[in-house]
This record gives sequence, structure tokens and C-alpha cells, in this order.
Amino acid sequence: SLAHIEGYAIDLSWDIIARWAGKVDLPREFFDDWVQVADDEAKHFGMLSGRLVEMEAFYGCLPGHEKLWESASDTAHDLLARLAIVHMVHEARGLDVTPKTISRLESAGDKVSAELLKSIYAEEITHVTAGMRWFSFLCERDNMDPIPQYHKIVRKHHFGLLKPPFNHEARGIAGMTEAWYMPLTVADPSADKQEAASKEAGTDCAPCAQDSALSE
Repeated sequence: SLAHIEGYAIDLSWDIIARWAGKVDLPREFFDDWVQVADDEAKHFGMLSGRLVEMEAFYGCLPGHEKLWESASDTAHDLLARLAIVHMVHEARGLDVTPKTISRLESAGDKVSAELLKSIYAEEITHVTAGMRWFSFLCERDNMDPIPQYHKIVRKHHFGLLKPPFNHEARGIAGMTEAWYMPLTVADPSADKQEAASKEAGTDCAPCAQDSALSE
């Protein structure tokens, strides 16, 4: 599954370049960053697929999930949403879980795989940094507050709440303070107020809705 994720990450790095080149006014540095990320992800995929061969397996011998690509498809229309969901939710989640995976591999005696993940982990922090940098750049250029905008996008495009435990240290190194993600671990208070107001007004009442439909 790790090799599968890295394989998709290669495609997504090139996709963010090709999809928005010429469509959004972006500096050369934006594209330079994602070329570097694509190069890193290709290296990671090669390391992990090579390790599978060493373990008498190969990439593709087991099924993989499509969640990352589904998120990419859902955000194909919106660069801010792509940066937020793919690079600041999913890649940041990788920072949360990788240290535990490394510990498990070491406990199982697979020190070779553990060392590979340590190398990959260090570079993945820089990928979250790239997502943060360009999300903030676009928001500030358009006179939007980045953190509230991030919360709005994640609540719209990400299914469910963000779940701890979080790797606060690695996220912090990437520039993602707790103000970015901790509010997303609980339901949106404004949504609860809207729902309560709808109930009070009777707009979510099933019989009322049926009566309205019959009257049309």
C-alpha cells in the first residue's frame, strides 16, 4: 500500500503542474516545487517497489485503494481545494502515521524497510511544506485569510472529521500549526447553528416537505 500511495503521488505531482499551467497565474517557483516533489515521489516509489522485489513480491501483486485519486478527481476543478485536500490533509496524515509504521517494522526486525521509510519521511515533510506555501500564497494574493479558507475547503471536500493522533512536531516543521487542523477534529459550530435554525423554522420537517412538493 505504501508503494501504491507513492505511485499515485507521482501522478498527482505532474497533474498539478499540467492541470493548472496557463490557467492560473502562478510564478515559476510553483512549478519548480512540484517538479521536485514529483522527483522525490518517483524515488520513493522506486525504493519501495525495489524493496518488495527483495522480499519476493512485486508492486501490483495485491490490490490497492483509490481514495487518493478520488480526492484528486473531486478537486480537479479547484487548485486551492487540490492543495488543501491532497497535500495538506492526505500528505500531512502520512506524517502522522509513518513514525508508528517505522516502529512496527523495527519491532518486526525489518530494519531495511524501516530505514527506507525514515528517508522517505524526511522528504514528505517538505511536500507538506510546499502545499502550505502555495495554499497560503494563493489565499493572500486574493485577500483571503488562509486558515479559515482551509477549514471551509476541508469541511466541504473531506469526508468526516480529521482524527488524532497528530504528529504535531512534523506538522510544525512543515509550517502547519495546530490552528490549521485542530478545529477540524470537531463538528463545525456554524453548521450546527444552521441546522438548529432550520429545525426551528420547520424546513427539515418531512411532512412539511411532502406538503410543499404536493402543492407544486
